Amino acid sequence: MSSNGSTYLRAAHGFTNTLSIVKEGQWQNRTPCDEWNVTDLVEHVVATHHRVYTMADADGMEDFGPDLLLTAQWIYALRTFEGVLNDPDMSIQPVPTRDGKQPFSALIEGMLMIDTLCHTWDLARAIGGDERLDDAAVTVAHEKLIEFGPSIRNPSGFKDPVTPRHGADAQTLLLNFAGRVV
Repeated sequence: MSSNGSTYLRAAHGFTNTLSIVKEGQWQNRTPCDEWNVTDLVEHVVATHHRVYTMADADGMEDFGPDLLLTAQWIYALRTFEGVLNDPDMSIQPVPTRDGKQPFSALIEGMLMIDTLCHTWDLARAIGGDERLDDAAVTVAHEKLIEFGPSIRNPSGFKDPVTPRHGADAQTLLLNFAGRVV
């Protein structure tokens, strides 16, 4: 699969843009994710990318340790996944999921994209940044979350949905479905 038109990359570049404006004094700001500050949230996004990568490559991504700035760790993870999406052999490699095996690119364009997209909003909210998410990614993410059904609701997943206000836009509908109060 080529990375051209990748919804994951649209979401990931949005995360990059939001991460690039975090100021020195904002790393301890609380996020909409219970008990996480900005540092915790970015560490989670990077760690999730590492964990997902090991599903296709048991050796995993190179780990630079905590001495490398979180922003650099994120850029490394993003570049790694750009490479995966441009590698026809790696992108079609079957990986295990709750519902059986699927191509690695499907996992990236599914749950990894959704996680990255939702955490982009969380990060923006925590630092007072632009909370607007990529419209195409929002549409795809909401459709995929609905398809996943109740399996997304668990202690390490999404909270219960929030009832959206009348006339809510697509982004609010997605975030409310993902358990975020907008």
